[in-house]
Amino acid sequence: MADSSTKVSVLFVCLGNICRSTMAEGVFRSLTKSNPRIGEVDSAGTGAYHTLDPPDYRTLETLEKHGITDYEHGARQVRSDDFEQFDYVFAMDRYNLSDLQRLQRRAESKGKTTKAKVMMFGDFGGSKKGEEVVDPYYGADRGFEDVYQQVTRFSTNFLEEVVDKTSQK
Repeated sequence: MADSSTKVSVLFVCLGNICRSTMAEGVFRSLTKSNPRIGEVDSAGTGAYHTLDPPDYRTLETLEKHGITDYEHGARQVRSDDFEQFDYVFAMDRYNLSDLQRLQRRAESKGKTTKAKVMMFGDFGGSKKGEEVVDPYYGADRGFEDVYQQVTRFSTNFLEEVVDKTSQK
């Protein structure tokens, strides 16, 4: 965990990096624009299904509806150096958490020193620790609004519980 003199870097991860993780990245960037404690913020997918594609149009529409109009991203797959580069790697669900833990172990077994704390983003859900962000890709537009509400809550809680607390030490 970062001390009060260092910046906190965060990577958000889902399966394809066009819905949930991009929504989380866009919301988090918006919430932390002027926060001097936040370093690099990015998102990625455990799969390479949509490499370099922009976020799903419903993700962008939902962000825009909430005043986030400056978000751009090209989907990418998680890389082994992400575990060296980021302080926190947040999975959107247990399936992706398991993949991330396996990828981190593989990187470490090849001699890489990793610093990332790999965990569920939903661990910052408040009373519901480990809450999953359900993939809205195949569902109705309402699912994207649900994801927005979840990642906003998780981001706010993470900032209060981790970033603000470490800056006060």
